[in-house]
Amino acid sequence: MGIVNEPHHDGSPLYVSDSAPQLGDHVRVRIRIPEAFGPVIAVHTRSNPDHEPRFAVASPVADVDGWEWWEAEIEIENPVHGYRWLLSLADGSSVWVNATGVHTIETLDSEDFRLVTYPAAPDWASSTVMYQIFPDRFARSAAASSRQLPDWAVPAEWTDDVVYVGADTPRQFYGGDLAGIAEHLDHLVALGVNLIYLTPVFPAQSNHRYDALSFAEVDPLLGGDEALVALIEAAHRRGLRVIGDLTSNHSGDAHEWFRASHLSPEAAESEFYYWLDEQQERYVSWLGVPSLPKFNWNSAELRRRFIDGPESVVAKWLGAPYNLDGWRIDVSNMTGRYLDQDLNLEVRRTIRRTMVATKTDTILLGESTNDAASDFPGDAWHGAMTYANFTRPVWGWLSQPGSLAPGGIGMALGTIPGYSGIDVHAAHIRFTAAFPWRVRLHNMNALDTHDTPRFLTHARPGTVPVAFGLSVTLPGIPVVFAGDEFGLTGTDGEHSRTPMPWGTEAAAADTISLYSRLIHLRTSHPALNGGGIRWLYAGSEVLVFVRESAEESVLVVAARDDFDVTLPAHAVAGLPVTLFGRMGAVQTPEGLRLSGSGPAFGAFELPGITLPDFFEPGVILALE
Repeated sequence: MGIVNEPHHDGSPLYVSDSAPQLGDHVRVRIRIPEAFGPVIAVHTRSNPDHEPRFAVASPVADVDGWEWWEAEIEIENPVHGYRWLLSLADGSSVWVNATGVHTIETLDSEDFRLVTYPAAPDWASSTVMYQIFPDRFARSAAASSRQLPDWAVPAEWTDDVVYVGADTPRQFYGGDLAGIAEHLDHLVALGVNLIYLTPVFPAQSNHRYDALSFAEVDPLLGGDEALVALIEAAHRRGLRVIGDLTSNHSGDAHEWFRASHLSPEAAESEFYYWLDEQQERYVSWLGVPSLPKFNWNSAELRRRFIDGPESVVAKWLGAPYNLDGWRIDVSNMTGRYLDQDLNLEVRRTIRRTMVATKTDTILLGESTNDAASDFPGDAWHGAMTYANFTRPVWGWLSQPGSLAPGGIGMALGTIPGYSGIDVHAAHIRFTAAFPWRVRLHNMNALDTHDTPRFLTHARPGTVPVAFGLSVTLPGIPVVFAGDEFGLTGTDGEHSRTPMPWGTEAAAADTISLYSRLIHLRTSHPALNGGGIRWLYAGSEVLVFVRESAEESVLVVAARDDFDVTLPAHAVAGLPVTLFGRMGAVQTPEGLRLSGSGPAFGAFELPGITLPDFFEPGVILALE
């Protein structure tokens, strides 16, 4: 499916003069239209302030390499300002361009491009590569062996197989700690990642610690508060940032707040939870799991203790001496929602307000594993830990047919659906369209996580470079779940929580090198860190797109099998210079021919796009 001959717009600096406007600001926006599209006699933007359509006239501003560029001015009148393009053609027909593509009939407001006025993510966030660590399974320092284990823990040797079925699954305890992580920071630096995401570090009654019994201290089994301070200081010295993990939807049933109120209606903490009887014996919990009682965010006192203000849990761990660089919020999609109550917006905005007041340059990511966009208008969460726009489509394309994959990847029967490359493109567009551009840049492009099988478990042979190559080149934050670079496998989320095989680096050298090269590809090229994306070709076996900026462009080819694609001469400008991979890229009279044997992943450097500066707001351009 060749898609190069279509008009294009996205939220990157080539097309938008200001991605972080204030209410009342005027923003200049541009669209590029291929000459082969046909004569265009007029171009307008159509905004929808206060749900009343408003059109603005665009004017041509440049003609570059077979593309006409048009520019218009829009006034930002709502915190989320939606807009689309309307092209009037010489034959009397009209074409609409929105975040889902090009359409010949009027489009939905929900699919508009979006500019938002809420405070933006920190500048460093769009050039982030994340490394997710499950502390119990990453590394065990010498001090860990002297710690007394609680009654719930079933001790395991570092080389023992993971227990992933049965009662001991959450109890199996390997004893990884924060000092162990600090001892291996050189590995992360060499790999090229720059953000560590720690799953929960608070004391709990499980190895995963999502059932916190307190938010007031770091689990002594991990080394306590001092170990977290030491880890973050060591990470910061090496140029690594660190974010933590909070469960805003629930606590553990051993939590001090829950124990104070369970069977005690008179307790102040009673308002923190949802009770199902007057005696407060029965309660609402996450998915009916008794060990995870659900928070009731109607409570002002719960908000004060947990999320609101300088004395809250949210603020404490961002401030000195800990200095975390942000939070990932567990099951953010369920937070504050119960029956006819929906406090999600209030909770997420309160969390973000507290973060800004405590430490301005922090990032806030929310878990929402399916169609996440409705909760992510840019008002609080900077990005989503989601699977619908990247993970599931890529697995569907690159996994062996019929593979079983429960958890975040699987469907109702736990089977990975089979996708073509065309399906990957369609799913990616569908599930990213409703995100504002700057939120999209901070969505997590995770091949796998602690809640999913490992990608390699069911991958078609040779497709790891293709899959991780897409992770580092599509808009979003690439994610490495600790151990992926060693070639670890796992059949579900529990099984994938494998202890790191330290000491086997030599045996895994090729895979570690692959990950490092792709990560450094991402971090060293401006176009991959905030540049626009323009899809050029989507076929059953191959995907082609280009990331573009003023400084440079990067052409990306991801192939599941053998491929031979010729792009029209105007698709991209300049001679491609190979950055990664081995495949043919030859200029022919018909255009740029890309060919090779798959599976294969390739990236090529191209010149940036030189355009006139945006006109100053208020300048009226005359139609030519």
